[in-house]
Amino acid sequence: MTETKTNTETNTSLPTVVIVGRPNVGKSTLFNRIVGEQVAIVEDRPGVTRDRKEIEAEWLGRPFLMVDTGGWLPTGSELDAKVSRQVEAAVKKADLVMFVVDGSVGLTDDDESIAMWLRKIKPPVLLVTNKVDNDRRERDRWEFMALGLGDPLPVSALHGRRAGDLLDEVIARIPDVSAAGVAALEEEDPDWVPPEIAPPRVALVGRPNVGKSTLFNRLVGSDRSVVHDMPGTTRDAIDTLVETPDGPMVFVDTAGMRRKSKIDDSAEYYSFVRSLRAIDDSDIALFIIDATEGVTGQDQRLAERVDAAGCPIVLLLNKWELIDDADHRLDILADVKRKLGFIGDAPILKISALSGMGVHKLAPILHDAIEQYHRRVPTRDVNKVIAAAQQKQPAPGGIRVLYALQGATEPPTFTLFVNRELPQTYLRYLERSIREAFEFGSTPIKLRVRRRTE
Repeated sequence: MTETKTNTETNTSLPTVVIVGRPNVGKSTLFNRIVGEQVAIVEDRPGVTRDRKEIEAEWLGRPFLMVDTGGWLPTGSELDAKVSRQVEAAVKKADLVMFVVDGSVGLTDDDESIAMWLRKIKPPVLLVTNKVDNDRRERDRWEFMALGLGDPLPVSALHGRRAGDLLDEVIARIPDVSAAGVAALEEEDPDWVPPEIAPPRVALVGRPNVGKSTLFNRLVGSDRSVVHDMPGTTRDAIDTLVETPDGPMVFVDTAGMRRKSKIDDSAEYYSFVRSLRAIDDSDIALFIIDATEGVTGQDQRLAERVDAAGCPIVLLLNKWELIDDADHRLDILADVKRKLGFIGDAPILKISALSGMGVHKLAPILHDAIEQYHRRVPTRDVNKVIAAAQQKQPAPGGIRVLYALQGATEPPTFTLFVNRELPQTYLRYLERSIREAFEFGSTPIKLRVRRRTE
């Protein structure tokens, strides 16, 4: 229905439309319908959406920022309260609030509580009656007039019924920045040009409940993800663009990942798939391990999957402040190197996401790793290193690398043109020579071998 961009590319000057409502009224289904793709996890039960998710959308040439939120509840558990605070934080920045109610259920006490809260806020509110799949339900929608928020607009997010009418109403109520916003920006800075290089993406990965969201909130400087002492709180990959002294970076908080055989919940399965996608799209992965538990078999399997993505990895031993015994600390470090040795010489940081201990050491490591991941080496220099390596240690049987070049970055990928097939041991020797000569550190390097055609 609309063209979308992930929120890492969104323009913060765009008008913001925030979807709110009690749990299980179809907010995420409507969100997916508006942005035109399945970006929010949808499950027919309450509580699936917990974090805010932002996507840039467009209708009739008018761009705007769509924000999906968890269900707002006036009372509930500690987790419900944190989700509700996320909703309230999103609403404060909204240009338009889309209040979604369930036309198949009718008016509820929770709907009335939300309406009472919304009547006190500054942004305008558009009342949307969802699950209106037929004419009878369309007539029944008028009971929602009692909420005091104007005429309810009927839609069926699942089937797309009257979705176009809804979007027409949305763009009629938000500022038009399709041309005026760009003109204002150019007037403010005539030399401004759109950035051509996307900011680096840093994914926070790990099994459930190791402190990913706590670290994510500390890195981005706000309570951007819901944090609760219960595995599986984060359902979706949440990304936020942050300005750092080294330039903008996108931090991506992923859902905790378990083995597929242990996933018996469809929403958790889609969380798992989205986390894998976030890792594949990232420039660097912060692999978080609970230091109080050490490296588990689940950590090893997840590390294998992250390593296969080809991006640099930084190992973070979280909750390090809880390890008091010096000998125990040495045992943990030895265990990490033994069980995760297959990911190479990855930096290891001891941190506390909760207190912030050691987190400041992450910035220079991120900067170096990202620079190495995007580094391009001149062809002349590559061939000098390969020639020196062959002179120092010739390959067996007269095998030679005739020419070499770097064909790609992200990760650095080198193509070797040879007269005969290279043994794997010698290929590893050449990889190590390239890594040491150009200081690639722990960044993965790919070598492609092309045999010369006669």
